[in-house]
Amino acid sequence: MKILVLNAGSSSCKYKLFQMEDQSVLCSGLVERIGDPNGGTLSHKIAPDTDKEEKIFLENPYPDHSVAILQVIKLITDPEKGVIKDLKEISVIGHRVLHGGFYQTAPALVDEKTKDTIRKAFPLGPLHNPANLTGIEVAEKLFPGVPNVAVFDTAFGMKMPREAYTYALPQDLCRELQIRRYGFHGTSHTYLVHRGAAFMKKDLKDFNCITLHLGNGSSLGCVKNGECIDTSMGLTPLEGLVMGTRCGSIDPAIVPYLIEQKGMTAQEVDTLMNKKSGLLGLCGKTDMRDIHKLADEENNEDAKLARTMLIRSIKKTLGAFFFLLGGKVDALIFSAGIGENDNIVRKGVLDGLEGLGIKLDEKLNNVRSGEERCISMPDSKPCVLILPTNEELQIALTAAEVLNAQ
Repeated sequence: MKILVLNAGSSSCKYKLFQMEDQSVLCSGLVERIGDPNGGTLSHKIAPDTDKEEKIFLENPYPDHSVAILQVIKLITDPEKGVIKDLKEISVIGHRVLHGGFYQTAPALVDEKTKDTIRKAFPLGPLHNPANLTGIEVAEKLFPGVPNVAVFDTAFGMKMPREAYTYALPQDLCRELQIRRYGFHGTSHTYLVHRGAAFMKKDLKDFNCITLHLGNGSSLGCVKNGECIDTSMGLTPLEGLVMGTRCGSIDPAIVPYLIEQKGMTAQEVDTLMNKKSGLLGLCGKTDMRDIHKLADEENNEDAKLARTMLIRSIKKTLGAFFFLLGGKVDALIFSAGIGENDNIVRKGVLDGLEGLGIKLDEKLNNVRSGEERCISMPDSKPCVLILPTNEELQIALTAAEVLNAQ
């Protein structure tokens, strides 16, 4: 079985083609600057991350997604360097879709009802959902007869109990406008939960963990018996932790205060909180490597504050989720750019938690590796894991499950 994964953005499209028998990647790539009158780029890799990797780079005008994906088709079916001979070899196409709104609780085979659900969630995901739908519609046109599966990033959080996802606002208003805590990075959290259970050789239904997807955008997932019972992000990805450019959770009264005192519009405040705040607002940097350098080598107080606030926000949420699980936690799972690579942040988050049974092995924590691994002491309960996330593979696995269930 071969599965193509598409992630269409407003001016870009990522793709990966999987051979599912061994979960290998036949090819992958990224088309950028779609619709740019000055032209765009296509970066294509054959057998990526292997000793047989080959790169192809093209600069062409890509006026729309249809032209861009048509070029991708030419590459993957090229008589000399293609990885398949015919598009009929593709069993299913999996699409990342940001938002499913109130009613889409699971991945779905694409039909008119599914597409209508994606359209209804446009107000909740105005930058992503329209582009995601475009990707689906282009795939339907260019891959006739190949089924499409929509994998919603919000699906992970849709099984949360009502007391976890409900905001204390008038409920008629929440129902009318589909206001609830959805959570994001759902595909990554789902992958981490399944891999974590497999790593620890535990039945998923008996697996309790806290997943820490830490990158420029960050979120924590609280998982009991293999299911999400809480998540740090909310109606939008703004809620929760301090992030690269997002402020995370703040007093909501700051919003009208800024509007009244600075004459800002609601959109300007939204832009401020999403794109000009977080680590960037605190110290002018978003990359933790730059922040560590400023803090440790240049003794920059703003960088020190930014790092401390980031770690503190993670630790506060980790503590809340630990208590929600009654302390019965099998694993803490670090992933994504910061979670996988930043030993300083991981150590800062876990410092002082020995009383909860968490015992970090500092030597293992300092090792850089792309492998799945445990970085806690043998007697640590919970176990501390680093698991590289793989959202595209999770989309492919999910698409296969949906297809096989038909």
